[in-house]
Amino acid sequence: MNLLIAVILIVLVLNATLSFITVFWSKRDVSRIWAWLVVLVFVPVIGFVIYWFAGRRISDKKIFDFTSQEIVGREQIRDNQKYYGHHLHLNQKASMLVELFENNSGSILTYGNDLETFFDGRAFFDDLFAEIDKAKDHIHLAYFAISNDVIGNKLVDLLAKKARQGVGVRVIYDAYGSHGTHLGMYHRLLKAGGTVYPFLTRRFQLLALRINFRFHRKVVVIDGKVGYIGGFNIGDQYLGKSKRFGNWRDSQLKIIGDSVLSLQSRFFIDWNATAKKQDKLSFLEDYFPATQVNGIHPIQIVSSGPDSLTAQIKQGYLKMITLATKSITIQTPYLIPDQPIYESLTIALAAGVKVNIFIPDRPDHPFVYRATQYYAQEFIDFGANVYRYDGGFLHSKLLIIDDEIVSIGSANMDIRSFELSFEANAFIYSSYFAKKIEKQISIDISKSKLLSKKDFETQGFWMTVLQKFSRLLSPIL
Repeated sequence: MNLLIAVILIVLVLNATLSFITVFWSKRDVSRIWAWLVVLVFVPVIGFVIYWFAGRRISDKKIFDFTSQEIVGREQIRDNQKYYGHHLHLNQKASMLVELFENNSGSILTYGNDLETFFDGRAFFDDLFAEIDKAKDHIHLAYFAISNDVIGNKLVDLLAKKARQGVGVRVIYDAYGSHGTHLGMYHRLLKAGGTVYPFLTRRFQLLALRINFRFHRKVVVIDGKVGYIGGFNIGDQYLGKSKRFGNWRDSQLKIIGDSVLSLQSRFFIDWNATAKKQDKLSFLEDYFPATQVNGIHPIQIVSSGPDSLTAQIKQGYLKMITLATKSITIQTPYLIPDQPIYESLTIALAAGVKVNIFIPDRPDHPFVYRATQYYAQEFIDFGANVYRYDGGFLHSKLLIIDDEIVSIGSANMDIRSFELSFEANAFIYSSYFAKKIEKQISIDISKSKLLSKKDFETQGFWMTVLQKFSRLLSPIL
């Protein structure tokens, strides 16, 4: 018995020592340090297994793969703006946000854009497949999740058909989000001449697998003329066919215009950082055509990820919140703000800005959802309207301020999207477009329950404990 106690004590001491060394070894936020220490110290041994897959930072080589990439097509995008810039003007709020993104990410404001929105998976997939079927030159897809199910295989069949017609088909997917490489599913596309890569991952590298640093972007570019960006992945559940989630409520943009070239430039960087040498892309005019669309929506495409020390999209969210004088509307499946976002929202509320926040009615990640509920209570206490969307699973990533500026993309209002995942959002400077989105928000309100303090006061002791504990882990969820 004494020997067993001695062994346990030695293991605990070694575990605690290694925990401190492991977490402090690499540069990271203080809140993340303490969150990982809770896991490593209080879950001995197993905590290190969790850390191996979820806590290690991205390698310096992979960071270099990104930072060394040329930003292709930038001059073409700038040249196209000369057609519009002389007769379109932005208000002061939009101008400040535009300057922020020009400085923190080099994002170019594009003027000539037509927009269409999709909030339902069926309408989105019908439109996407129709545009893919019309492709003449190339089809570029970059997705967090492409599922090996009915809609996923339907997409691959269509892509294989287009590849046989001579269209250049290139696909990037996240190996974790897509639950593996699905070589069987992609075999017919590869055989037809398409090219497919798991993002920054080589096959059979289990030891290199990281749950963190996910490729969370959802970007499609067709012939350099049509683009999609938003929250929808490819899978049957996004059609509302999952019993677990039911109806799927998301937000997706279809862009026709110069912002498609910005999406193309983003795809080039991701592709060239991932693909083998013989498959890398270089500038061709067919990839970046001159487009003069009589659109009315100025847009910036902004991306962020662990390849940069600057959290570009988070800074954009933060600036939008601080610029708001009348209203802020947030839709997010995961409400886990970091301290700057949290404080900016509470300051806005104290200053009399109306804040509406929409969260789902069910979890897809238990601890994440309990942390979301914790912060929902916090914002209710400060005076926010928090709506629980009861019309299905809310996956929309949406931010609107003052009926003037809208952000739609892949980035959630959580620390993971701010710091750990590769994200892409469109920032739209158009009151006309913002008011169209607000019509959908009104529909969402009709399908939601406005939560109150009483809803949480009556939830039970252990649920409260779980929410508070989940909040402690929020920096690493």
